[in-house]
Amino acid sequence: MKKVKIYVTLRESVLDPQGSAVMGSLHKMGYAEVEDVRIGKYLELMISDDAHDVDALVNEMCQKLLTNTVIEDYRFEIEEAVSQ
Repeated sequence: MKKVKIYVTLRESVLDPQGSAVMGSLHKMGYAEVEDVRIGKYLELMISDDAHDVDALVNEMCQKLLTNTVIEDYRFEIEEAVSQ
């Protein structure tokens, strides 16, 4: 089984009002050294070993459902899942 970790973030050209609000709060709390905050999503998928091309499969899922490719970028990591 493969564990896929997907990281989704807004594109740099897209304003991030949630990130701006968090940064403002951090500054008010005294963390003036924080220069920027971007908010994103983290997804974790478990994919069976029967899948032939995991890279292509994950790219397809991200393009069709998991991300809004107009305003979001994504990257992912694939690792062998540790069985317990």
